[in-house]
Formats: sequence, structure tokens, C-alpha cells
Amino acid sequence: MGARGERVTGDRGGSAWRVWWDARRTRRRGPEAVRRRQQERLAELVVFARTNSPYYRRLYHGLPERIEDVTALPVTDKRALMASFDDVVTDPAVTRAAVDEFVADPARIGEPFAGKYLVATTAGTTGTRGVFVLDDRYRAVTSGLMARLSADWLSPREVVRLVVRGGRFAAVVATGGHFLAVATSTREQRERPRRHRRLRILSIHRPLPELVAELNAFDPLLLGAYASVLRLLASEQQAGRLHLRPVLVLSTAEGLPPEERIRLERAFAAPVREVYGCTESGYAASSCTEGWLHLIGDWVILEPVDAEHRPVPPGTISHTVLMTNLANRVLPIIR
Repeated sequence: MGARGERVTGDRGGSAWRVWWDARRTRRRGPEAVRRRQQERLAELVVFARTNSPYYRRLYHGLPERIEDVTALPVTDKRALMASFDDVVTDPAVTRAAVDEFVADPARIGEPFAGKYLVATTAGTTGTRGVFVLDDRYRAVTSGLMARLSADWLSPREVVRLVVRGGRFAAVVATGGHFLAVATSTREQRERPRRHRRLRILSIHRPLPELVAELNAFDPLLLGAYASVLRLLASEQQAGRLHLRPVLVLSTAEGLPPEERIRLERAFAAPVREVYGCTESGYAASSCTEGWLHLIGDWVILEPVDAEHRPVPPGTISHTVLMTNLANRVLPIIR
């Protein structure tokens, strides 16, 4: 049933395993299959949002019952969504006042909100601080997509090496708030205590010598960090102070120029891949062996547009990008 009592339309979301399987199969069938899956999910999301969110019900009044073309929908923005938060969400148990009280307490980072949701905030670098409530569907899609991407990135030999050496993963991220990476990791550690031995969250605010010492002691097989942090760690590795032997290095949040990617791969003797995304979208794109970023179009829609929100031709720098998250339903993000 839907959050307000209505029946949820069917979709190939569900468990992380189902997401992985569907993403793998859809990708193998080619771009047309990805486009069809995107259209299906958009249509279902719009129906769900109109049924369960007063904000979207008003916004989409008078539009056709089924929408498969995202450009047929009006544009909104983070400021408007945050201002109308209680009407945007599809679960009446979620209110802005309750969420604000929740995020004011750092001891509750990663704790289920309302018994089931993940709450993540943004730093407000665009001028509006975002507070986002994410459901189990969003989390399953994130986990399933990372499994699919890892299968693309790692050879069978590297997978075996990863398993034999314990699969330890270290992430160097921003801490001190309900930021997505630390909130997700803390939630997973609480739900699966055994993962605590294999997952280490390190703060970018720690002095570099302390960070290097802890990474050396933990010896991760998977290393994830912002591009700027990876540059520092690569220099430490080249100087002989850091002694990591990772199977894979993941660069997130910031752009990674080709020459820097090559330097990182030489320093760590491991492939370096990029994942592009944000709290609002989840994983939106990932890099290939050639360093290009490829849109994960079956779960997110990105529209490069001009100042009037009109599509720009390929190869043209856009004024902004409109984003639609096809996974999260408790707080729909549509254009």
C-alpha cells in the first residue's frame, strides 16, 4: 500500500539483488531498454506523487493521467520543495518540524527516522540547505547499483582477491552532520554489526598524519574519497608514508581530470573509477575504463537546460541541470 493508504504501482525496485539483476539485464539489452525502463518508472513515480503528495497533486493538476515524457512536467526547485516540505512528502508521519528536531542531534546520525527512513542533509552550498528523507527503495537501488558497477569495474581475479582479503572498505568523507555518506554507513553498521569490522569511516577533518596511520592499520581493499582527498593520499603513497594495496579506488563528489586519474592509478597500482551523484539523486553516473562518465539512465533523469529551462544541444554547456530521482518515493524529486 502507498504511504497514505493507496496501492503502490508495481516496479522492479525491491531488494538490492533485484535492482542489480534488473540493472544488469537492462544494460545488456541496450539504450532502448534503458529508455523504456526510465519511462515506466517516471510514469509510476508521477502517479504515486500525485496520489500521495498534496504538493504534486496541485502542481500536476490538469496534466494527462500518464506521463512518460519528463518535459511535460513543470519545473520545481530545492527552495520550493523545502518551503513546502510537509506537502511534498508522501508519508504524513514525516514533518519538517520532526525532521529538524532529528537532525539537530548528531547522536542520531544513521538512526531510522520514524522507524524506517534514512535522513540526510546537504551543506547548503547552493544557498538552500537540503533536508532529505530517503526510503528503503532508495537504499536498495543504491546498493544494487553499486553491486552492478563493481561487477563492471572488477575482474574475476580482483573479486577473488577482494574476498580472500576480507573485503575491507575505507571511506574518507565529511563528518559532523547527517551527511549522506556517513548517515548511510552508520545505518548499515547498526543493522549489520559484523560489517563494522570491514567498513571504516574516516573524517576529512582529521590531520593528514593521523589519517595515513589509520589507513595503514586498516589496510582497505576498497578506498573511497573525494578527488581532492585522493590527491593528498596519492602523494602520501608516493612519498612512502602510506602503504595501501587496494583493489579499487573510488573518486566521488568532485571532478577528476584525466591526468590526475592516471597519477592516482600509478600511485595505488589499482584502477580508479568515478561515481557522480548527490543526496537528491543517489548514483547518477559512473566512469568506464576510458574515464568517461555514463548516465545511469534507468534510475535517474538529467536534463541539461538553458536559463529558460529549455534543452540545450549536445556539446553545449548548460545553464543548469534538471534532475529526477526515480527511486525515492517518500520525498519525490522530479525536475
